[in-house]
Amino acid sequence: MNKTALLIWLCLLLLMFSASTEARAEKQITDAAGKIIVIPEKVDHIICSGSGCLRLVTYLGAQDLVVGVDDIENLNNKFDARPYSLANPQFKDLPVFGGFRGQDVPEKIISLPTLPQVIFKTYASSGYDPTKLSKKTGIPVITLEYGDLAHNRKDFYTALTILGRALDRETRAGELIAFFDGQIKELENLTKNVPNAWKKTCFVGGIAFKGPHGFQSTEPQYPPFQFINAENIAKPADNAKKLRQCNFSKEKILTMNPEVLFLDLSTLQMGEDQGGLYELRNDLVYRELTAVQNGNVFGVLPYNWYSQNSGSILADAWFIGKILYPKQFMDIVPEKKADEIYTFLLSKPMFKQMNTSFKQMVFKQIDLN
Repeated sequence: MNKTALLIWLCLLLLMFSASTEARAEKQITDAAGKIIVIPEKVDHIICSGSGCLRLVTYLGAQDLVVGVDDIENLNNKFDARPYSLANPQFKDLPVFGGFRGQDVPEKIISLPTLPQVIFKTYASSGYDPTKLSKKTGIPVITLEYGDLAHNRKDFYTALTILGRALDRETRAGELIAFFDGQIKELENLTKNVPNAWKKTCFVGGIAFKGPHGFQSTEPQYPPFQFINAENIAKPADNAKKLRQCNFSKEKILTMNPEVLFLDLSTLQMGEDQGGLYELRNDLVYRELTAVQNGNVFGVLPYNWYSQNSGSILADAWFIGKILYPKQFMDIVPEKKADEIYTFLLSKPMFKQMNTSFKQMVFKQIDLN
């Protein structure tokens, strides 16, 4: 073999070795359970299992990697308060791999036209067990702790960080964390020096939790109230306690008689003859409330809808701030602020579509007559 032929042969071997090494390139990810999961260095195809998982992926701008969805994305609901899904109508055309809230079907996953390289899973304790799912499908499963923007913000940020590392979007994950921190700090700074004597008492009702509820359903530590230091009558005496959704006594609402009421519009799903709006219009107890009599009842974007809607939570905080602290929020236009938030998170202004879905009641004084 002459020198030229030998050189060509060596170059070909080197190229083949490089291609083989690249194909086998892997990285290790530590998931929310503390497990080290080995995945391809470059991930091109994924699925998201569990409440809110797909929302986080869209925040990272990685929706183009999704090759299948759970069945909630295929439902045609009259109401839909998931901006991430509304901003990505292509999800409805993707094949379904299982039921919502993590009810995965391994046989459907391995039958997808494009096989996912990684499965991301939130709320791992519900639905199909992640370890069994990985063994059944042969696909690595990375668990995420969804967290929230209030007491479990660290978990929320860790989920974004894990996704960023796995999907080679670490810069974007950092930008998201900085954005959420910046918004919350700005809200805090606008309201932290308002004397308690100047604050109006308030209450939010109609909070959804695994489905719609009536007006008594509230969140004792509702994040929009926390971010603006509002006087929430449902707030626990020990605000360090991590309380979730609960039904607040109707009699206590009447006794405490909050000056301003907010209605989470997810309650409209219950129909014309029940739910929070119907109750405020027809229940004699609620009709006695000063806020109802004075017209101080306002509609806000749904808080929970397939887990917490982080963008809508921030948008609600700006609107509620405008209502409770008109001087401090004088220059804020809540609808524009909402679209700024949605555009950063989803690359689309979603307020108009959300408002249309909820009968033009978002960020409006509600007519109770």
